[in-house]
Amino acid sequence: MEREEMTAGRMTVKEMQIAVDRWIRSIGGGYFSELTNMVILAEETGELARIMARVYGDQKAKPGDITDPVADMRGEMADVLWVLLCLANQTGIDLQEAFEETIRKKTLRDRDRFNRE
Repeated sequence: MEREEMTAGRMTVKEMQIAVDRWIRSIGGGYFSELTNMVILAEETGELARIMARVYGDQKAKPGDITDPVADMRGEMADVLWVLLCLANQTGIDLQEAFEETIRKKTLRDRDRFNRE
């Protein structure tokens, strides 16, 4: 994947997995262990949760704590996705395929579940 492809346009989930793998192997010095990445995923999820609690929940942020809620959430969501892509790469899971299977499963299972008639 060319550098331009990674920065211009949209990437599929598969392309994201490839981009993360290439970055980890060429710049990042290699993957952390799966267990370490799982803990990092929990940490990043907690950072996103902290912002969500202060922006949408009852907990209020301290002055200067959250300067740009959208940018802060965007960054934390991207961090969560990054670590999830790392874990998928490390465990041999094709996330695009897994997501497509999940959409099919939920569509079949829940087709009429949420109809509000």
